[in-house]
Amino acid sequence: MPKLIALLGALLTLTAPAAARPAPTCSADCITEFTLPAAGCGPFGIARGLRGDMWYGHAGAVGRISRSGVVTEYHVPTPDALVGSIIRGDGGDMWFLERLGNKIGRIDAQGRIREYPIPTPGSLPQGLVVGADHAIWFTEQNADRIARLDEDGTVTERTVPTPGADPLGLVVGPDRALWFTERAADKIGRMTLDGSFAEYPLSSGAFPPRITVGHDGALWFTENHGNRIGRITTDGELTEYPPPPRTGPVGITDGPDHALWFVESGANAIARMTLDGTVTDEYPIPTPNSGALQIAPGPDGTLWFTEGLGDNNRIGRLAPWSH
Repeated sequence: MPKLIALLGALLTLTAPAAARPAPTCSADCITEFTLPAAGCGPFGIARGLRGDMWYGHAGAVGRISRSGVVTEYHVPTPDALVGSIIRGDGGDMWFLERLGNKIGRIDAQGRIREYPIPTPGSLPQGLVVGADHAIWFTEQNADRIARLDEDGTVTERTVPTPGADPLGLVVGPDRALWFTERAADKIGRMTLDGSFAEYPLSSGAFPPRITVGHDGALWFTENHGNRIGRITTDGELTEYPPPPRTGPVGITDGPDHALWFVESGANAIARMTLDGTVTDEYPIPTPNSGALQIAPGPDGTLWFTEGLGDNNRIGRLAPWSH
């Protein structure tokens, strides 16, 4: 009986949801920056790999950076691919988008790459997720489409209702639908897996680039020109919160403490917002005009971000609980 009780306790520990970390304790020197080998390469997307390393995409390569900052890069076969968003797939391989190469790429742990062409020329693929159906879904900014990649490499595209919408960021909602930002149309879009669309208008001039799912089950997104963080429920209830002035939020993610963490491109900082819309912490990035873009959770409670605008070529690591 004691062994059975111990076994049950272990199982409960394995299946229990992860507890949120306490409020950040770091007050200074929380950010470490790592310079990439290629000057001016412009790293864009970033995501955690299966073994805890962070993977990123830049102009012509996919890279991997260890917890201590060791970098390994793999060049993409297509010249001038301009690699953007990157995610981890169900099987552990990393998937990435070639914005100018007009392809979807897949890379395994050994660095072997396979590419899948997108039917619409010049589609400019931007947002990338694994859908609730385990397929790869992505946005096509120039083509105003949401697309799906099947296992056999077939791409199916569906057109967003609003012409010139610029669909950009993409995430799977708790309702299994795909939620995306329409940057030029100032809207948040929703598409079910069978292709039914709904659109929700934002404040004029919002210019929303990226979106994530918060720990509260709502969709949270940045409004780069509107200088707000938006929240929308799966029922379409919208709330917009103003961060500090002139922050120009871009990338956003749900953090290990169940708060929202986002990039303040205008303020050159990383910020933390609680679920009631309060910005509690801002962490200045050491490099001036770093061009920070995307952000993703890493191992041990860290948050990693790319510094990719202009001639920048760094990956940043924020460790709010390290001091």
